[in-house]
Amino acid sequence: MSTSPADLVREFHRTFGLDARSTPTEVDPELAAHRGELLAEEAAEVAEVAVEGPLDRLAHELADVVYVAYGTALVHGIDLDQVIAEIHRANMSKLGPDGQVARRADGKVLKGEHYRAPDVSSVLRHQGWIPAAQGGASDPTA
Repeated sequence: MSTSPADLVREFHRTFGLDARSTPTEVDPELAAHRGELLAEEAAEVAEVAVEGPLDRLAHELADVVYVAYGTALVHGIDLDQVIAEIHRANMSKLGPDGQVARRADGKVLKGEHYRAPDVSSVLRHQGWIPAAQGGASDPTA
């Protein structure tokens, strides 16, 4: 059995008859809103236990966020692993060529002069997405 979040969530969606697309596309606004509500609900649960724990509940809630995020990507036909790889590439470009890291006072890593923003649109186009402005369908049922 695969432990890939994408594979596990795809199995769940197929088993329970939930939306699962293989090409990036816009979805019905009601479905998009529903997915947003699910994500917000899970993120709120993380925030609730992040400081006070217990650690096992935090781990559970973090996994739920990832699970719902992968499900939302699947509903939209997005290969989230590829998008994450592009975000990672961009994040790694925050490191200066001298190996120095710029940080905010709270420790957040900042974008330096060598930062190269992610090109998520390119990743999605590679997955078959045609932006609506270029004639892509905005309604997957059309």
